[in-house]
Amino acid sequence: MKHAATALALILATGACATPPAPPAAAAAPEAEAAAAPSAEAVEAESARLNAWFDRKFDEAVARNPVWETYLGRKDHYGDWDDVSDANALKELEIERADIAEMKAAFDPALLDAQAKVSWRIAELNLKQDEADYPFRHHHYVFDQMNGVQAEIPAFLINQHKIDTASDAEAYISRLNGIPAYMEQNLENSRIAARMGIQPPAFVYAYVLSDAQGVITGYPFDDSGEDSPLMEDFRGKVQALVETGTIDQAAANDLNSRAATALHNKVGPAYAAAIAELTEQAKTATTDDGVWKLPDGEAYYAANLARYTTTDMTADEIHQLGLAEMDRIHGEMQEIMKKVGFEGSLKDFFEFTRTDPQFFKPNTDEGRAEYLAEATALIDQMRGDLPKVFNTFPKADIIVKAVEPFREKSAGKAFYSDPSADGSRPGTYYANLYRMQDMPTYQMAALAFHEGIPGHHMQIAIAQELTGIPEFRKFGGFTAFVEGWGLYSEYLPKDMGYYQDPYDDFGRLAMELWRAARLVVDTGIHEKHWTREQAIQYLIDNTPNPEGDCKKAIERYIVMPGQATAYKIGMNKIVELREKAKAELGDTFDIRDFHDVVLKDGAVPLAILEENVDAWIAEKKG
Repeated sequence: MKHAATALALILATGACATPPAPPAAAAAPEAEAAAAPSAEAVEAESARLNAWFDRKFDEAVARNPVWETYLGRKDHYGDWDDVSDANALKELEIERADIAEMKAAFDPALLDAQAKVSWRIAELNLKQDEADYPFRHHHYVFDQMNGVQAEIPAFLINQHKIDTASDAEAYISRLNGIPAYMEQNLENSRIAARMGIQPPAFVYAYVLSDAQGVITGYPFDDSGEDSPLMEDFRGKVQALVETGTIDQAAANDLNSRAATALHNKVGPAYAAAIAELTEQAKTATTDDGVWKLPDGEAYYAANLARYTTTDMTADEIHQLGLAEMDRIHGEMQEIMKKVGFEGSLKDFFEFTRTDPQFFKPNTDEGRAEYLAEATALIDQMRGDLPKVFNTFPKADIIVKAVEPFREKSAGKAFYSDPSADGSRPGTYYANLYRMQDMPTYQMAALAFHEGIPGHHMQIAIAQELTGIPEFRKFGGFTAFVEGWGLYSEYLPKDMGYYQDPYDDFGRLAMELWRAARLVVDTGIHEKHWTREQAIQYLIDNTPNPEGDCKKAIERYIVMPGQATAYKIGMNKIVELREKAKAELGDTFDIRDFHDVVLKDGAVPLAILEENVDAWIAEKKG
């Protein structure tokens, strides 16, 4: 869900400033340091006290955010929506300021163990970033094709709101009845932004309006004879209660009737109001694509780059890195062309791989089912091979699903949804199979490894299952770390013997090339004033991805400025640190131990990751 501003950063921990602050200064002399060194008992006690405080603040913050509460598998405010008003955005920031002030007054950083010190630093970083981001709280588009409220409402209810009891069904109905107020808060945020001159580009509105209309198509909104997406979801979940004997059919019929009434009387008018408002706003939208067009757009983009990459790299530095990486990967692809005996230019090879039928499943239900089955099999095979390169494994399960029809036209190519903290909901790898021509089979393995195992599912599930760290770090995320690990997880299987088919290895390189191209086009759009068409053409000319893929990707980068740069920057840092450790440790280097060091703290800024790896190298050498 999108929020008007970030809630207490102890919940989300999604960003950090460019360079984490140094730990508290050491004593002037070794003798003084030794004399003043606290006892192990004092360190353990203070660290435990701080962790308990963090967890209490985390619980308080989660309770103020019912949507996030549901994502965590909690049901304390199961029938409610978040308060996303502008007034609440300021209230949340003030709470965060007060919490950090309380932390500094109540605890002694000199008495903390290593993990507690990391928690302290991240909490400070989150506040600093949220302070920097607050002036830009309305720069984030409320309604867009990627994370827009119009699609996130049904996606949340369908994928996150479980119905295990009649009370859960009542909470679902409560949320249906609460959609008008929630939608109006989001519409008001979009009006505030529009008055400031902040609107998504014109092309976005057609997607948003199509999504919104799709939510209110079907029963009880029309007489088409088919259920609308939310009615179908609710009816199916309630019927499962009947089948398990939790409720009888009469109770189910009553619940279904009340849900239909809420949909017709509340959800329908709320979405109609959104459609009317956004249709009106579309009249003033422009074809300018980059955030340079927004008030203080340059500063906004710089803040996004700092948050997403956790570095101080400038837009131009990122652009140049992208160009260099494109050249390197193109060279490796030309070697694969020689292996498969293809005659022609690299551009000709791209055209061949994006059009030849051998690389695509049929655009049928059978083709989609085959794709999902093979992707699942790849993840299962990798799970069996994990002990070769890992010591630690996630307990949470993972499933592979197709993106739901109501959002498949606008959703991204592939994405991952976290498991619940209690293990009741597995992690989910979503593959967008709307158009099979956009999902070549030579990329299937790399996609499955990125979204599933050893990628997002492994990293996120392990983070959630860590012990000895506070909750806010288990469920936090720094994009450069999380997506960097995902991209590294496409690269790692090559060392494990995967990608033996040259075309599969080409697919891996194609995925890496795609992330390198993001460095070029994201900065091109938002800093160098590239047009949407110019950026799309760059991807068509320089990657093997089909035109539809290129178009959808650029449209994503336009509404999520800076986010796409984090993948390659994060991966490069992980690979750089791995090679450094190999060089310094020689025969004592163990890839399994290295992965433990990377994953042991959950997601962290890249500077802290580097400190952790350097400390591990020093310990091993010592």
